[in-house]
Amino acid sequence: MKKAICAGHVCIDLTPMFPGRSIPADISSVLVPGKLVQMHGMDIHTGGAVANTGLAMKRLGVDVQLQGKIGSDAMGQLVRAAFEAENAAEGLLISENSSTSYSVVLAPPGIDRIFLHDPGANDTFCCDDMNWDAFRSASLMHFGYPPLMRLLFQDNGVELERIFRHAKEMGVATSLDMAASDPASEGGMADWQAILSRVLPYVDFFVPSAEELAFMLDKTMYHRWLTEARGGDATDCIRLADMQKLSEAALSMGARVVLIKCGARGIYYRSADEATLTPLCTALDLNPAQWACKEGFECSFVPEKVLSGTGAGDTCIAAFLTAVLRGDGFHKAVTLAAAEGACCVAAYDALSGIKSLPELETMIAKGWKKNACELE
Repeated sequence: MKKAICAGHVCIDLTPMFPGRSIPADISSVLVPGKLVQMHGMDIHTGGAVANTGLAMKRLGVDVQLQGKIGSDAMGQLVRAAFEAENAAEGLLISENSSTSYSVVLAPPGIDRIFLHDPGANDTFCCDDMNWDAFRSASLMHFGYPPLMRLLFQDNGVELERIFRHAKEMGVATSLDMAASDPASEGGMADWQAILSRVLPYVDFFVPSAEELAFMLDKTMYHRWLTEARGGDATDCIRLADMQKLSEAALSMGARVVLIKCGARGIYYRSADEATLTPLCTALDLNPAQWACKEGFECSFVPEKVLSGTGAGDTCIAAFLTAVLRGDGFHKAVTLAAAEGACCVAAYDALSGIKSLPELETMIAKGWKKNACELE
């Protein structure tokens, strides 16, 4: 299988484990100042796109180098130990002047996650921190979470463009995932329309979530979802016309293939025409006829159980990119992506629920049930 690079945001995820009892939909009735909430342990795992997507790809059989930046502090030691256990620490860059990023992930059963995030060393990550020598033998670069990496969204994304332009100049296919950001933070207030206009001409696979993309490109649409959701899951309010509008914008900016993760509902997908995709398909040994001019919605699979959505989008993309690297057709790659995401939610962390692509194929062949989640 072809080699890959997974770079970008890396952190430690600290997930307090809520008891199994039902949690009210209004989380504010649980997280009340002065109230004691009884918990059942703490799940501590690496997080961010480098750990979630990169390590997932490695477990799925991809020869992938992980490139991220951490501090030399105690949390950095946890990250390094976890990567060393996977034989994947070679690409980690240790900064003596930065702290390691962390997220406290509040994931009550049945409620979307709340993140308390410190970007740490990710804020200083730049193009010069990349190990470009590793790209000489790679076929694909996946980069994740630039909204949580200050140098990459400052100056309208000049540094992020440098990374993707250089990767393309080295003949490597590229993939870009985004992340939700606090609207009041620097990343939340950045001009993402301008940033994406600058970067997407160098992006082959653009794989954001629906909320992330709407927030960046159409805040009216984004706020309509929030209003209609009334504190619930915004993805329940997504319409087909919304996805068509957002994907059209991404394609017009230069992306070749767009996958929009729609939470528990599934994945909307759209790809460019055959003439646009042929160079990419030739480079990756893909059949252009199986990849060009695709549009549709892949409904999610019914998970065995739901413990946490942490990392589900990342492992979904890991399965998709792994299928790309082994030469699968478009529909098969998207189906496997949806299947891996359903496996991920059965564990508290991003990696414990992962199943190999052959295992997923067997489960699907045996009639694994799907949710009825088509967009209207």
